[in-house]
Amino acid sequence: MGWMRDETGLDKCAANYVPLTPLSHLARAAKVFTDHEALVYGDIRRTYVQYHARVSQLASALSMAGVQPGDVVATLLPNIPAQAEAHFGVPACGAVLNTINIRLDVDTIAYIFDHGEAKVVLCDSQFLPVCMQAIELMDGDAPLVVEVPDPVAGVPEIGEQIDYETFLDAGDPNFEWMLPEDEWESISLNYTSGTTGRPKGVVCHHRGAYLMTTGTPITWRMTLHPRYLTIVPLFHCNGWNHTWMMPMIGGTVVCCRDITAAAIYDAIADEGITHFGGAPIVLNLLVNAKPEDVREFDHTVEVFTAGAPPAPSTLDAIGKLGFNVQQVYGLTETYGHVTECLWNEDWDALPEDEQAAIKARQGVALPQMEDITVLDDDMQQVPMDGKTQGQIMIRGNSVMKGYLKNPDATAKAFKGGYFHSEDIAVQHPDGWMQISDRAKDIIISGGENISSVEVEGALMGHPDVMLCAVVAMPDDKWGEVPCAFVELKEGHTNDEATLIAFTRERLAGFKCPKKVVFGELPKTSTGKIQKFELRKTFK
Repeated sequence: MGWMRDETGLDKCAANYVPLTPLSHLARAAKVFTDHEALVYGDIRRTYVQYHARVSQLASALSMAGVQPGDVVATLLPNIPAQAEAHFGVPACGAVLNTINIRLDVDTIAYIFDHGEAKVVLCDSQFLPVCMQAIELMDGDAPLVVEVPDPVAGVPEIGEQIDYETFLDAGDPNFEWMLPEDEWESISLNYTSGTTGRPKGVVCHHRGAYLMTTGTPITWRMTLHPRYLTIVPLFHCNGWNHTWMMPMIGGTVVCCRDITAAAIYDAIADEGITHFGGAPIVLNLLVNAKPEDVREFDHTVEVFTAGAPPAPSTLDAIGKLGFNVQQVYGLTETYGHVTECLWNEDWDALPEDEQAAIKARQGVALPQMEDITVLDDDMQQVPMDGKTQGQIMIRGNSVMKGYLKNPDATAKAFKGGYFHSEDIAVQHPDGWMQISDRAKDIIISGGENISSVEVEGALMGHPDVMLCAVVAMPDDKWGEVPCAFVELKEGHTNDEATLIAFTRERLAGFKCPKKVVFGELPKTSTGKIQKFELRKTFK
């Protein structure tokens, strides 16, 4: 060991150690990429200097409103500039960012407000009525609500709450950011889709977010000044951390509020979009776009897809339209994508259908991760034969701190020194992983997780329903949608439309079954419903 046995005087200090945080990227970009376009939305064009100043104003305004370091600031926003600004402005005042899914029902939003103890909510005018209804259902203290109108999309201000620009104007553009003293400090709180009941609050730290921003551009083969279209909702894993990443490489974030084929093609043609991420439903939108919505472009667009394994036929079709699609995989608990279907040039000689099938794999770990593999119930490596199933297990710095106020669930998730994804997969001889099933009957629809238990619970509330089971049904548009199998009480009758309407009164629209099949359900001798028999309906 020699001299390394004595490290006297070799200590951490301000000169040689700074806690990692993605906030550093924007601070640097304001100096290095001063006048470069940072944020675009319709006729809004903001340089990095302007972006930095507005973020500083937001951080200052939140502090003036009483937000203390460690407090939670929530958002109910689509992909508009305010949502991007919140990603930097909220942690810049030491607070924790809680981006909430705008598709959730009032009751769940109220639960998240309470559980996360939000002090402030930035809310788009379109969702303000839902926000206020949720606040009325809260048990705890109501947060301050800041209304964010969207004149670009024609969403006018309601005017009952302070508006975003007025709130910002009170802030200091020279506000000194409150950078973390410890990179383990929390940067975000994201709620799962409640696949086993109430959603769990996933707490992430500055270090993990920073490392996500360094691993992603390597995987995506990015160079300076990419132009990124925000199709992945910024409320979903913080947009896979891409908004935090873009200032590092002087990129431009182009906001997209409403995801349509026309909007995507227009952005590619008019704004020169080079990169975007999205669930397979987005790929289907582009493949099946109406001729009048398609625009020509002369460059390759790099696409990350995740949320559900894309159909090989979809990958094959979109590859011919000028898009290079790469399958990635991750969870809310891993800040977004942590595996990539890294391409092997030897596969270039394979037939197109075989290439597409390989591209549908979840692949291998991203560079910033320590180890991601498939293990059995005894935490042993499964044979890499492409047949033996196990669970995807994840270890690395881009894994959550844990579940907020839920130590038991946290301990269970980290048992054995790995994060348990609960996704069932096989591993091929080359090490590439491929999901073969999903634990706990999670339905992934358009990139959003749906709990079959939650849907079943809603259906069981109907007086005519004796038993029900909800499973995933293949869908050309959404990838998967819920299908309900219902056994009615003796002497009772009902119909599909009535039961679907019943669930719509209790669940977010995307969680409601799209089909209802009536009949006696298959059961084991102990009365457990055999869902695998129901899935055979779609084989």
